Amino acid sequence: MTLHSLPVFLRLAGRPVMLIGEGDSADAKRRLLDRAGATIVGEGEEAALAIVALDDPDSTVARLKARGVLVNAVDRPDLCDFTLPAIVDRSPVIIAIGTGGASAGLAAALRQRLEAILPASLGDLAQALHAARASLRKHFPKADERRRALGRALSDGGPLDPLHASAAQVETWLAASVQPGIEGQAPKLEAVGLILSSADPDDLTLRQARLLAQADRVVHTADVPPAILDRARADAMRSVSVAPPVDLAEGLTVFVEMAL
Repeated sequence: MTLHSLPVFLRLAGRPVMLIGEGDSADAKRRLLDRAGATIVGEGEEAALAIVALDDPDSTVARLKARGVLVNAVDRPDLCDFTLPAIVDRSPVIIAIGTGGASAGLAAALRQRLEAILPASLGDLAQALHAARASLRKHFPKADERRRALGRALSDGGPLDPLHASAAQVETWLAASVQPGIEGQAPKLEAVGLILSSADPDDLTLRQARLLAQADRVVHTADVPPAILDRARADAMRSVSVAPPVDLAEGLTVFVEMAL
C-alpha cells in the first residue's frame, strides 16, 4: 500500500519558518511553531517551510512553491506539500496523528483518545531506555538480540509494558535479563492462517497482529493484500510462497519466521 505522505519529525529549534496570515488559524500555527522553537519570519525572508493562513492562498502558495519552499496552506489540502498533525506530547515521545488533510476533527478525536490512554510517565521510560543503551549492548551484543529482547519486554504485559512500567523498572529488567543464547539456533517458522472475510487488517486477531509486528521474515501467498502485510515491521524480509509449508484452511495465509 502506497503512503500518501511520509511522516517525518522536523527539528525546527532556531530555524526560520514563514508564517503568512492573520486571525485565529494563524495564531494557532504560531503557538505550535513557538512550541517547536522555530524562528517565525515573513514571506520576504528565506526559509525552507511556510505556513499560509489566508482566505485566498493560491497566488501566495504559487509564489512560494516557485522558490522551492514547502508549503502548508490552512484548510487547503490540495495546495499542501505537508500537513500538521494532531500531537500527543510525552517528550521525548511524540505521537503525531495525520489524515492527509481529510479531517482535522478525526485527528483531534484520536488524539484525545490517546491522551487518556498513554501515561504521563511514558517520556521518563523513554529517557531511561536511552540512558541504558550501553547496558543493553552489554547484555545483548547483537542488534537482532537487542531488538527481540526489547520487543518482548515492551510487549503487552511485559516487564516494560509502556502503559504500565516506570523508568525505574528498566534497570530491574536488565539486572534480571539473561542473554538468550540464540546464536546458531535456526529461526522458528510459525504458521499463521489469516482466515478473513475481507482484506481488512482490523480482522486480524491480537495474536496474529503481534506475530506480524515481531516477525524477522514474512512469507506469504500472493493473494495477501498489502494492507495486511503493512502490519509487519518495515525492515522485515518478505517473500512470496507458492506452496504453503503446512496445510491450513482455505483463506489468506501468512507465515512468519521468528528467532525465539
